[in-house]
Amino acid sequence: MAAFVPLAVTPSLTRTAPSSVSASRSYGSWAPASVVAARVAPAAAAPTMTFEAGVFERTNPYAEELKKTANYIARNGKGIMASDESNSTTGKRLAMVDLENTETNRRRWRELLYTAPDLGQYISGCIMFEETLFQATADGTPFVDVLKEQGIVAGIKVDTGLTALPRTKNETATTGLDGLPERCARYYAQGARFAKWRAVMRIGKEDGAPSDAAILENTHALARYAQISQAAGLVPIVEPEILMDGDHDIETTAYYTERVLSFTFRALNEFDVCLDAALLKPNMVNPGNDCPTKVSAEEVAQYTIQTMMRGVPGAMPGIHFLSGGMSDAEATANLQLLNTLEEGKRAAFAWNFSYGRALQIAVLKLWAGDDAKKDEAQALLTKLARANSMAQQGKFSGEHPSPGGSARNWQPLRLV
Repeated sequence: MAAFVPLAVTPSLTRTAPSSVSASRSYGSWAPASVVAARVAPAAAAPTMTFEAGVFERTNPYAEELKKTANYIARNGKGIMASDESNSTTGKRLAMVDLENTETNRRRWRELLYTAPDLGQYISGCIMFEETLFQATADGTPFVDVLKEQGIVAGIKVDTGLTALPRTKNETATTGLDGLPERCARYYAQGARFAKWRAVMRIGKEDGAPSDAAILENTHALARYAQISQAAGLVPIVEPEILMDGDHDIETTAYYTERVLSFTFRALNEFDVCLDAALLKPNMVNPGNDCPTKVSAEEVAQYTIQTMMRGVPGAMPGIHFLSGGMSDAEATANLQLLNTLEEGKRAAFAWNFSYGRALQIAVLKLWAGDDAKKDEAQALLTKLARANSMAQQGKFSGEHPSPGGSARNWQPLRLV
């Protein structure tokens, strides 16, 4: 399949010659001569793409390692813990429990998470912020080694945050491509084996968001990032997130999620990203936070399955949903349904989780900086991880372990 090249539209049209009857029937009896010539050119003229036989395996020295890592992370009964909040966002979290935003407190908080007993029974990967990737426990053990000892693969957030997208109505683009190859090489050397890049789009009934400009900009950046990550030996987690902000209904979320997925995978193909060695982190299909029409967990699961089955190729090993402001209990219940409804059992990929707030907020509130409560807080984290591990297998039952399980973890979008 040839790479996409925009063709100029010219007013000069040429009727196709009798010798080009097949092209005429395919593209219409009237067609620009350049279009017909381009589309009936010999296949040999097409550039080589990674999804043609064995090209990725022959040209990327990390090919087998990347595939093994992606499948290891996506395996049954395990999920991802997202702890990649920026220093600014972590500071806002710490402020919830009256802790100062210092390097020491950020390290203490992450150490509590990573050293939780038995966490590796339920978590296969952990996304980290750059500062955290290079930190160590109080006794000097690198965090990467702490995770590895539990069988948890270390990952790294590589985007550098959001910026306003010019000439749009409060839409955003994600930054971080500058210098990314060099940073990825450094992260791999430190022990990271996968990466994450978040693209954020909102739905606006009044202004038509997400605009085509926002979709094109964000999916292009996701694909370029994924290409760079694979070249450096890091499995890319591709995260095209449709925010829950707004009063739109669930059908609107489904439409735009499917549309964004279509653009995303087109861009990934254009940049020769091997889907066997990548993971997807999308939103579940929920109505907007302020939508007056409430929906059941079954409806959320059904719309999510329909949207993903339409938009995600089966080569992708796993879909790791973000919690995206859902409550702790809601995130677990929805994941359970994705793995138990008959519609979802036809999928070639795993229905999995990559939760941040749904695993952390209750734990942070319990700990609140008091080391006397560290063991209790770690036990809660392990219980939350186990609940989602069981849901990923369709086996969760009983009361949810989160003390505030029904309260949503929504937060406003920030350009940080």
